Parts: sequence; structure tokens; C-alpha cells
Amino acid sequence: MSTKSADSIAIEEGRVPAAIEPGRGYQVGSGDNEEGGCSKCLSTLLLVVSIILVIVTLPISIFMVVKQVQEYQRAVIFRLGRVKKGGSVGPGLFFIIPCVDSISVVDLRTVSFDVPPQEILTKDSVTVAVDAVVYYKIQNPMASVCNVENASVSTKLLASTTLRNILGMKNLSEVLSDREHTAAEILRQLDVATDPWGIKVERVEVKDVRLPQQLQRAMAAEAEASREARAKVIAAEGEQKASRALKEASDIMSESPAALQLRYLQTLSQISAEKNSTIIFPLPMEMMNQFANQSSHSR
Repeated sequence: MSTKSADSIAIEEGRVPAAIEPGRGYQVGSGDNEEGGCSKCLSTLLLVVSIILVIVTLPISIFMVVKQVQEYQRAVIFRLGRVKKGGSVGPGLFFIIPCVDSISVVDLRTVSFDVPPQEILTKDSVTVAVDAVVYYKIQNPMASVCNVENASVSTKLLASTTLRNILGMKNLSEVLSDREHTAAEILRQLDVATDPWGIKVERVEVKDVRLPQQLQRAMAAEAEASREARAKVIAAEGEQKASRALKEASDIMSESPAALQLRYLQTLSQISAEKNSTIIFPLPMEMMNQFANQSSHSR
């Protein structure tokens, strides 16, 4: 003989709303279930009394009945604690029943906020402070009012924890060099998590990554040593190319003695253009040897 729980029997008989069935979460709009007879009569009585009061107090009550929201706003109306059928209203004028209706106004414009600097331990055990900026907007006013107590505060807290979780799985080099991919990953996770709240995350940007002072000095020393090494290699390559060019030039000049004399004259022209008072003119040793031989013969 099979046994059933009291909840399952009640659900089968239709005495319990389907919104609390096992395995099904509560959804906005499930409050439109059948009410008890006493509750329904009381709601109708309060509604009639409120309408009578509005009519009796005219035209003063018109200021409490007519409400207005801007183009970028929407209003969610609760009548006796239940969401009014038809969803959010606005923009423009709409009517409510005092003492029965309450409204919650939602701003649909894009909102930006700074994520406070988060002290994060990266995958390679380096502590960094990272801050970011998030842009989001409310695209479903009903969900933002009914599914979360404070959509703005909840989104800010979730952005902080998401930033810490994602950067904690990356190395320092990835955090410093791959900011676009990190921002895209944060955006994807935030957008998925805030979708039930009626929020659309539009953009996430990693603003600054601050390193400890000791690590900054170590990285600066490493970068300076690397630059010096590259400078020495470049200077050595330049000397090698210059010596090779000089060797080729000397080979060409050795084939034509007149080319060396022309080079002497060009050097003299360059020196004289600088308005120097002292000019050094080199003479070939062959000419000096000829003068020496002539002097020895004359003796």
C-alpha cells in the first residue's frame, strides 16, 4: 500500500497553489492564484470603500489619484500587496486608488558605479589591488522590484565578488596584459547572474592594477637590465657592421691611389667649413720619401 505525504495529496486535490510544488521556484505573477472567500470579500470591501472616499473628496483626491512618471521611468503598482495585472506602467500619467495601491518607480537609464579596490591574491601568489567600473541598466522593472530587495546594491556586491573570483584564477602577467579578456569574462558572468533580477550589464572595464612597491622596484630593475642588454647587443652589431663597411672601403681605396687623395681633400673641405683656425693636412709618406731621397743625393 503506497503512502503519500500530506503536501502531495493536497497538491493533487488542488487545495495548495501550484507555486509551492516541490521542485518549482516561486515566480512573479504566481500570486494571482485563487484567494480564500474571506480574503476576497475583504479585498473587495476595501477597494469599494477607497473608491467611495475618492469620489467624496473630489476634487482634492485627484492629486492623490493621478501619478506621473518620466520617459525613462516605469512604475510597478501593488494593489493590496499583489502586483497589479498588466505589468509596469508609464511613461506619462496613470491612476491609482489611494489606501489600496502602492507604487515603486524604477529608473531605466544606464547606471555606472566604481567597484572598490579589491585585494586579490593571483594564481602565482602575488597580491594586487584591482578596481573596475561597471555599466548596467534595468530592462525588466517587474523582476527588479519583485525578485530582489535592492537591485543596485546587489549588483555592486556581486560585481566585487565576481572580480575577485575571476582574477584569483589568473597569473600576474595575464592580469596586467589581458585586461580586455578579463573584462569580457566578468561581463559575461555578471550578465548571467543578474538576468533574473531584470538587469542588463552593458560594459565592464578594469581601471587600474596596483602592485606592491617592492614588486614594482623588482620589475623596474628587471626591465632596466633587459634594456641595457639589448642596447649592448645593438651596439655590438653596429660595430660589426661598421668594421665590415670600413674593410670594404679600404679594399676599394687600395685599388686606386687617387681615391685616397680625393678622400684627403674631402676631409680638408669638411674641416674648413667649420671655421677652424688650425688645419691639419695629411701628406702621403711616398711624397716625404721622395723629398728625403732628393736631399740625400744633393749632399
